[in-house]
Amino acid sequence: MDIKGEAQIPAGLKTVWAGLNSTDVLLKSIPGCESIERVSENELQAKVMIKLGPVTARFSGKVSMTDVRPLEGYTLHFEGAGGAAGFAKGSADIHLQENGEETRLTYTAKASIGGKLGQLGSRLIEGSARKLSADFFAAFAQAVAPSSVSASVQTENGPADPSASSPASPSSAMRPGLVWLAVAAAAALVIATSIFGQ
Repeated sequence: MDIKGEAQIPAGLKTVWAGLNSTDVLLKSIPGCESIERVSENELQAKVMIKLGPVTARFSGKVSMTDVRPLEGYTLHFEGAGGAAGFAKGSADIHLQENGEETRLTYTAKASIGGKLGQLGSRLIEGSARKLSADFFAAFAQAVAPSSVSASVQTENGPADPSASSPASPSSAMRPGLVWLAVAAAAALVIATSIFGQ
């Protein structure tokens, strides 16, 4: 599954970079995240409880970062296993760009899933991934810029959650092809899009 997306985050570049490097911010932002820890300078491990349609599972995931360019971006390599529920693995290129007082985050991801997750329909997976990504970016925006209204989220197929629109910043939008977005179909997206930081 190939995914492209973008998010307009209502915070400056340095603040967004610091948030992506903070396990505390990521723990608060990743839907269903139970734990996240830095294993090394460029590697994180996390446990995330995910519900996708009839499948609920606790995923243990590992994310490693390569080609780290401070304040610009990096490449993520991720994999997660949820026992009988299945697995997700892939990679994502993340780019940050200052956009006035906000930060534009773009990503391109490739992911694959297997097990029970692989048997779910693509519409169910994409819908769940859209919701997870919308929840992540809203929580992340609140964590790094608490005085702002959460960013609105839009996917290639339209708004993920129309109630997430930001009246203060109508241009704030995320177009996940579905990070961490269906970034590997839903499990991987949560493990990737959400754990991007190093």
